[in-house]
Amino acid sequence: MTYEDFIKEAGLARENFRWAWAFCNEVDGPITEPELADKLLDLVLEGKKSATASAVAEYEYGEDEPFPSVDGKFDILLDGKGQPRAAITTSKVYVQNFFDVSAEHAFKEGEGDQSLDYWRKVHQDFWSDLKVYSPNMEVLCEEFEVLYQN
Repeated sequence: MTYEDFIKEAGLARENFRWAWAFCNEVDGPITEPELADKLLDLVLEGKKSATASAVAEYEYGEDEPFPSVDGKFDILLDGKGQPRAAITTSKVYVQNFFDVSAEHAFKEGEGDQSLDYWRKVHQDFWSDLKVYSPNMEVLCEEFEVLYQN
């Protein structure tokens, strides 16, 4: 399904479309981690995941992607095959140091047992692999609402 068809099916305004992306992949880039993208998308579709986190350093060094903002626009979430599956809108954005991310945010991310300990472990591992982790790194915390899913 094309993005245009998805937007029409969802009854959303084309002019409010920002971009399409899959979890743990670059915006508008190839999907390099399809299994992880599907796993995290499934949590969204189940209503368990309503937040995500990014390393601020990824925005500052090399990516042309602007910080998310609460602006009424929507993104399309893609599955591991690059197919549109959900439309979301950002409802809250804030920056915290890694060890200041709250248990509430970890719970909203919906991963693992939803604990802060689990969140810290998997995010430290993920960002260490990307060579951006440090104990005092800045984390962009984002909450979102699902507008449509198929």
